[in-house]
Amino acid sequence: MVRRVLALTSGRIALAVLTAIAVLAVFGPLLAPQSPLATSDHPLAAASGAHWLGTDYLGRDVLSRLLDGSRVSVLGSLEVAFTALAIGAVPGILSVHLGRVFEWVTLRLADTLVALPFLLFAVAVVALLGNGLTQAMLVTGALVSPLFYRVARAATLAVARSPYVEAAIIAGASTGWIVRRHIWGKVLPPIAVALAQTVGVGFVIVSSLTFLGIGVQPPAPTWGGLLASDLGYLSHQPWAPLAPALLIMVTVWACNLLADAVRDVSGEAGRTPAGGRDTRAGRRTEADPAPAPAPAPAPAPAGGAR
Repeated sequence: MVRRVLALTSGRIALAVLTAIAVLAVFGPLLAPQSPLATSDHPLAAASGAHWLGTDYLGRDVLSRLLDGSRVSVLGSLEVAFTALAIGAVPGILSVHLGRVFEWVTLRLADTLVALPFLLFAVAVVALLGNGLTQAMLVTGALVSPLFYRVARAATLAVARSPYVEAAIIAGASTGWIVRRHIWGKVLPPIAVALAQTVGVGFVIVSSLTFLGIGVQPPAPTWGGLLASDLGYLSHQPWAPLAPALLIMVTVWACNLLADAVRDVSGEAGRTPAGGRDTRAGRRTEADPAPAPAPAPAPAPAGGAR
């Protein structure tokens, strides 16, 4: 699947952008030219050689804070996505095979989680367990998990009554073996699409929570926290929120673009017949048989009609 995604222009662009964001998350704190917490005597300074993106209201270097805060933003979004994947995908697959009681219970839990507003619930959990990004992201991931549950369940239902699965059940194969051998390969493409989309949603969630000061408290830098602090000084630096907002927008856009690329290569519309060219424009592939010649007209009777 990776090769087929890389064959698309959109897939290459999305992976290039996400790779750059991953590099920022890993090496951003090391690449920061100054300490992200160090203040100076030049608050709200414009961009210069010493401060490429200027300084904030306390004189801290904005570029250094953006680079240092990238790790928290990326890790938080990944925590949301993989928590939702672990909580939602496995019960979604097993709900088709473990009987009606398990199916009914998991469906009702999914409906309950969908009805809960994730932001208010995350605030309530942080108030009970203490302010911290990990617990906020774990709770948010649990609230997003119904997406994976429904995707995995729908993909499993599509193959649960196929002849090879029924033959494996009649032969006495265990549920775990059937899932690993026959179902997981069919469920993986839609789960990959949902995972890419959820990573983008995770960036929005992390930015929203840190914008409100939930999960990571100042002065620790985050993209959402930088956006919140810059909004208070728009009269002095109207361009200041552009950098963190642009990083968030580009990252979410790349995640959605990657999800579209995975959907294109895994769906029927993105498949090309083996040994042939694209047939969507009505062109014949090399694997298609040659058209039969038109039948010759019957010969006229000798002498003509009288």
